[in-house]
Amino acid sequence: MAMVSEFLGQLTLNAGSHEPHFPTVVPALNFDPNQDAARIETAIKTKGVDEQTIINILTKRTYSQRREIAFSYEKTAKKDMISALKGALSGSLESVILGLMKSTTQYDASEIRGSIKGLGTDEETLIEILCSRSNTELMEIKKVYVELFKKELDKDVAGDTSGNFAKLLLALVQAKRAEASSVVDFEKIDQDARALYQAGVGVKGTDVPTWISIMSERSVPHLQKVFQRYKSYSPYDMQESITKEVKGDLQKSFLVIVQCIENKQLYFAKRLNEAMKGKGAKEKLLTRIIVSRCEVDLKKICSEYKSHFGQSLQKAITEHTKGDYQKVLLSLCGPEE
Repeated sequence: MAMVSEFLGQLTLNAGSHEPHFPTVVPALNFDPNQDAARIETAIKTKGVDEQTIINILTKRTYSQRREIAFSYEKTAKKDMISALKGALSGSLESVILGLMKSTTQYDASEIRGSIKGLGTDEETLIEILCSRSNTELMEIKKVYVELFKKELDKDVAGDTSGNFAKLLLALVQAKRAEASSVVDFEKIDQDARALYQAGVGVKGTDVPTWISIMSERSVPHLQKVFQRYKSYSPYDMQESITKEVKGDLQKSFLVIVQCIENKQLYFAKRLNEAMKGKGAKEKLLTRIIVSRCEVDLKKICSEYKSHFGQSLQKAITEHTKGDYQKVLLSLCGPEE
């Protein structure tokens, strides 16, 4: 029974986050956890497993509703629903369904832990999550990370990265970003734009600490205006400057921060497109973004995808995936709009 208490014991929602939400998964009306639990038990017991029923139920309930289903299942079936699902499902479908049995925050924390644990580091996952989450989300992730893994997130990040790359990630993990203000400080915008220029393109070498402090501590609306103002000092925009000034994981991290400041949902749309380039799909990346954003902003990601790539995300998923994995992703994305 450890699994239910481990992942469902903490009801972590996105309360308190100031970012607007555009979820594709919303609370089901006329919700009956007992009925859902009974249907899932029947689907698991069916010869060959009735995956479609499991998909239909769990992709159309929010995390808090799935949590209620799991408790009801445990009460009536006298067994842990997560373990039962694990035993009944396999492959990519299993990854998605088990991901949905965690809150958005628990899922992020688990993905970070998975990217750090063991030999080598999955920098791509680490960068994507830490550089794209809001202050509120990062504070929640830190709290849940300790609850789940009995370790401090900043210590794990520090132990697994180095140099300026580590300094940038740790600055983000500290969650010191200012809250958005209704007052626009034009003088401060100009100062920061000039400081970014003078720390990079305007000087030989790069003053990385200045870049780190400005990009990890200023509010999102302030930085949007700073990046606009920056163009009046530099012959290059902020992303081009980053590409010229720094390399490797540090470059990737700064680019993700800037892209997310400018348009976070477009950033994720581009990542999803990347995941479906060429033959087949990078399922780990596809799963991670769709599972982690379905209760946050996946609806807006879908609309950014369509306007940027001229094709719906749903159509791209249909072309690049198959079987139950395709069905579960399409169900989480919702109908085309």
